[in-house]
Amino acid sequence: MPKIQRAIISVFDKTGLLPFAQALAASGVEIISTGGTAKTLREAGLIVSDLSAYTGFPEMLDGRVKTLHPKVHGGLLYIRGNATHEAAVKKHEINPIDLLVVNLYPFEQTIAKPNVTLEEAIENIDIGGPAMLRSASKNHDSVTVVIDPMDYAEVADQVTKKGNTTLELRRRLAAKVFATTSKYDGAIANYLSKEFGAKETSAAALPDKLQVTLPRVQSLRYGENPHQNAALYGKFSDYFQQLHGKELSYNNILDLTSAAMLISEFEDEAPTLAILKHTNPCGVGQGSNLREAWDKAFATDKQAPFGGIIAVNRTLDVACAEAIAEIFSEVIIAPDFAADALEILQKKKNLRLLKMLKSPCTSELQLRSVGAGSVLAQQPDSKVIREADLKFVTKRKPTDAEKAAMLFGWRVVKHLKSNAIVYVGSDRTLGVGAGQMSRVDSSRIAVWKAGEAGLSLKGSVVCSDAFFPFADGLIAAGEAGATAAIQPGGSVRDAEVIAAADERGIAMAFTGVRHFRH
Repeated sequence: MPKIQRAIISVFDKTGLLPFAQALAASGVEIISTGGTAKTLREAGLIVSDLSAYTGFPEMLDGRVKTLHPKVHGGLLYIRGNATHEAAVKKHEINPIDLLVVNLYPFEQTIAKPNVTLEEAIENIDIGGPAMLRSASKNHDSVTVVIDPMDYAEVADQVTKKGNTTLELRRRLAAKVFATTSKYDGAIANYLSKEFGAKETSAAALPDKLQVTLPRVQSLRYGENPHQNAALYGKFSDYFQQLHGKELSYNNILDLTSAAMLISEFEDEAPTLAILKHTNPCGVGQGSNLREAWDKAFATDKQAPFGGIIAVNRTLDVACAEAIAEIFSEVIIAPDFAADALEILQKKKNLRLLKMLKSPCTSELQLRSVGAGSVLAQQPDSKVIREADLKFVTKRKPTDAEKAAMLFGWRVVKHLKSNAIVYVGSDRTLGVGAGQMSRVDSSRIAVWKAGEAGLSLKGSVVCSDAFFPFADGLIAAGEAGATAAIQPGGSVRDAEVIAAADERGIAMAFTGVRHFRH
């Protein structure tokens, strides 16, 4: 394989660019470049040819047309050793381009900015970059193509040692290009479909074609069970930073993201702590400090938290850390950890500590594989219910304390598997029942769990994620001691349920919103 003689370098992200270009130049590679990239390289003392001088055609249309030229694509695409191709490039004076280094305009970063305009987004759609990348990748038998600065060192090492790259490396880099440009095009397609499509919150607001390309960020030991292979894809590290503990498992990631979503409901409130097991909250508490919140959450269920996930909405302090350290937990998530708290918890080698860098609650579509080569997509359940949204439907209106408990419990029940029932006070869970085929069964479990924990449900508020289909569920809650209830409403038997509440002096609010979770 001949040595690399000529390279085109045109990058938006200039991370690691200078050492890489210097290594190429030291190996005798001619560098052709454009605009800001050429300026950066020249300022570092490198000899650079302008692309317009190479093609004999100036950049035009504010730089929109500069690399779309036969001398560029011919130099990338022609098959070395093919007599017809060799004759064509000789006739048209096209020189071989052996190395292409390109990364793309930051489209996704642009549309992530607040208040970005459509014009800004469109200007950040790269045309020439993807075209060159595809040409070079198609001809990877002869051309090395680099789109990721993380690959600079390996390419530079091979060029420095032997003047060229291995076929194995070129194939790997070509595959990365197509994965990256596919993701790039998918982001553009999704954005424009949303911008040019329906604005209402209906199925029409979802894209006609869903483009999903995510990088693999971590291979996992196994999936839900040891016989299943698994990996993590996407932007997980943008949201979480692991500070301590062994590698996260598939189930850890499922659980901790559920915990993070729940605790984000209480982001700007009093110190709050949630304990989850198998994605379900088994205890949530609020207090004047995290230790007090822990005591309330843990009191709900003192068995389920073992091997569970703990999330807090404040910097985890030493007092709370000492309490948590008394039991075995899998993961603790916090916005930050006090140094002395971290010191205590790091003594547990199997405990994972994660700093939540930002809330994982986003507007991105939620995707769920359902087999049969199909994926369900939906908008996230980001609906927030406030007191003004409540419709009080019974003769007795709730007290202020009952209203506070309703709003607290409604945010918890939203994160339980249906059928979900939670008994709460104004700042703590008292009994939790979830995932049953019958809502009455969930209520019975919640009452039983409260009894096991020695917690009284007298004066509690019962929260139901979906409507009570019959009065029996509400009657059971009243018999357990609940004096108020919050539920979506909307059953054909709402009148019967309201009448049953009135007979027992139970205050009830309808939210008009269901939070069913399979």
